[in-house]
Amino acid sequence: MIDRDEILANLERYDLSKAKIGVVASHSALDTCDGATSEGFHTVAVCQKGRERTFANYFRTQRDPAGNVVRGVVDEPMILDRFKDILNPDIQEKLIRDNVLFIPNRSFVSYCGIDAVEDDFKVPMVGSRNLLRSEERGDERDYYWILEKAGLPFPKKVAMPEDIDGLTVIKVHHKQKKLERGFFTAKSYEQFQQKSQELIEQGVIEADFLSSARMEQYIIGPVFNLDFFYSPLEEKGERIELLGIDWRFESSLDGFCRLPGKQQVELENDGILPEYTVCGHNSATLRESLLDKAFEMAEKYVKAAEKYYAPGIIGPFCLQTCVDKDLNFYIYDVAPRIGGGTNVHMAVGHPYGNALWRREMSTGRRLAMEVRRAIEQERVEEIIT
Repeated sequence: MIDRDEILANLERYDLSKAKIGVVASHSALDTCDGATSEGFHTVAVCQKGRERTFANYFRTQRDPAGNVVRGVVDEPMILDRFKDILNPDIQEKLIRDNVLFIPNRSFVSYCGIDAVEDDFKVPMVGSRNLLRSEERGDERDYYWILEKAGLPFPKKVAMPEDIDGLTVIKVHHKQKKLERGFFTAKSYEQFQQKSQELIEQGVIEADFLSSARMEQYIIGPVFNLDFFYSPLEEKGERIELLGIDWRFESSLDGFCRLPGKQQVELENDGILPEYTVCGHNSATLRESLLDKAFEMAEKYVKAAEKYYAPGIIGPFCLQTCVDKDLNFYIYDVAPRIGGGTNVHMAVGHPYGNALWRREMSTGRRLAMEVRRAIEQERVEEIIT
């Protein structure tokens, strides 16, 4: 892990009156930039050549002669040959010279690699740099490890394919779409063998997929991604905030679900299995009697993260959950940074965040508000790692 003193030394070079918000232009970057713009910051979107037009053209910021934004959210698109080039010393130096406070998202870690993010990225990062590793499923201290230490509910692990004795989800990376899922389900060892072989032949999963797979009980119930925020700066109210909830559209799973059951079976008999590639999100709310359980889970997670991954959570995090027929939550994934579904709330805000802050409050805006507060209170070192 890069020495904290080196990050603080770089922060000392900043003119925080001219601070900008920077982000890799993918995942949740529009929400991050929209929120930063709403809070008066200039934005920097680090783009990959060939994927830049959304940010460099269609959401490019226009300002009036007084500097007020009249259109768009991206002030400065930084176009690189590859996302990973953000690690180049000259690019990092430019970001530091330009007073950029960097917001990590999943794309940043996926394209750059967790080792490089921890050891080589010298730009002050808003959030918990060391917690990002917990998202690497299969690591010794991944988020399942934290959930167990925190006493939080998660689906029962299935150790071996031969142990499958009920509906089980096999979590594995997609062979072709490296950042996507090659998930599938099986209710028995025989079905596991059949489906996995079909997916290998179709080029969806690797032949040795089991070496990195996570198999666990499939929870039958709706999915709720709980978009939380933890503020180390808050002194009057609760530090944990539930800003909103989202859920996913997954291709081609959602197309399967819209078909009559007979046709689903026919497709499966033909070896055509649904894929779980996330392609969009929608907004949701919980019945109010479940909110206490949601906050209780967040409290336990925050305490465990602080204990085992000091300083713990800073800013946004997402507990991705299923709710069973008895209204019990199961956490099947954790994002220790801004979630992938927060774009659904940009500009209009999250339902719960709006109610709490009495104005439109998306995750991106809440992040920028925390940065603004840290600058005004001269406490920026408390929110960067």
